[in-house]
Amino acid sequence: MVSVLQNVAIDCADAYALARFWSGVTGSPLHPEDGPGAEETAVMLPAGPILYFNQVPEPKTVKNRIHLCLRPETSREEEVDRLLGLGATLVADLREADGAGWAVLADPEGNEFCVLRSESDRAAMSS
Repeated sequence: MVSVLQNVAIDCADAYALARFWSGVTGSPLHPEDGPGAEETAVMLPAGPILYFNQVPEPKTVKNRIHLCLRPETSREEEVDRLLGLGATLVADLREADGAGWAVLADPEGNEFCVLRSESDRAAMSS
């Protein structure tokens, strides 16, 4: 017997606002019953687990022990720019001159995540 990953839970100060940010990141809708003021909100990914946002009273205080890694459909650079426009912040730029590496961003509540090279970025490096 095994367990199936149901969701990735993210504690936050404003569940609805943070879920809206991640809905914009992933292009996936919020759960249809969720709205402003909801203390629990979900982003319904088309494949894989649900991103579940749970409002908690305590603030984030240290680096995440688990984080999301995103592989964009566009280039990594285009996606980093798009996410910064949505309200993310750049935490660490680990992109290398040869195209390798990744960028560490944070969502509006400071939760870190990585933007990896796209498949086309990876293919261009191996040619």
